[in-house]
Amino acid sequence: MAPETDPPFRRIAADLRRRITTGELAPGARVPSNRRLAQDWGVALATATKALTVLRSEGLVEARPRVGTVVAAAAPATTTRSPQPDSPEGELSRERLIAAALGIADAEGLAALSMRAVAARLGVAPMTAYRYVTSKDELVLLAADAAFGEAGYPADPPAGWRPRLELGARTLWSLFRRHPWLAELGPVTRPLLLPNLLTHAEWALAALDGHGLPAATVLDIHVLFYSYIEGLAANLEREARAQAATGLTGDQWTDTRFATFDTRAAAARFPVFTRLTAELDEGYDLDLDTLFESGLGTLLDGLAPRIEGTAGRS
Repeated sequence: MAPETDPPFRRIAADLRRRITTGELAPGARVPSNRRLAQDWGVALATATKALTVLRSEGLVEARPRVGTVVAAAAPATTTRSPQPDSPEGELSRERLIAAALGIADAEGLAALSMRAVAARLGVAPMTAYRYVTSKDELVLLAADAAFGEAGYPADPPAGWRPRLELGARTLWSLFRRHPWLAELGPVTRPLLLPNLLTHAEWALAALDGHGLPAATVLDIHVLFYSYIEGLAANLEREARAQAATGLTGDQWTDTRFATFDTRAAAARFPVFTRLTAELDEGYDLDLDTLFESGLGTLLDGLAPRIEGTAGRS
């Protein structure tokens, strides 16, 4: 622990350093954002940012494009090495192709996924991969189905439609969190009939069934429910791309914009926005997980009268 006489940024850095070295924050764990640190320690954003800069210079934390600032791996050199072929061509299988596709999409995004990239990762000729899948489109769907199948539901569902939908929403959110590219597969107007994705749909539809609602209404509610989760999750991949392009986290990017924002000129034109931002002494920490939970509660509150048949009652 740093002495109380040390500057605030050194005390913050010392506390995070302790949490990292004791294992409280394991390799790969996300480090609190500069906004969160500023709020918890009662310091300016610049002070919190300086503390993270110290840890970054020591090699204790690193910025990962699709995650944010995380605890650095024990041996960073092993994490940046190009993937090596992991077995001879003769052992190739559809399962290995799907696993390789998942790894590429998770690490680099859906745009980086191609038959050639998968073949290179597995150390085989591109044409060899076509013996197991017919096209990139098929491979993407197979990888997506595998990703959606990584989490399921209990045989005995919780009582009540709301707890069941809450569990379904949080399960899907966790999968989008793990595989952000899933939110880019296609519009809800062209539903993907993937077996494992249909498992999640069946769970939600069963929660809505039995309340006397017309079939079209049940399906409409489900589309709205799924669209909320997928729509918010789409920002995970967009943020990952933005970090990769700029080298800045969302908090850091926002700080650079507000540093040059002319609040005087904006006050007359945007009075409410100016007043609200001025009231946030330590800034606004836009956390997608917090927003997801808040929005889920609001959505289900709004659906409750419709599902429970009380929408038209006085």
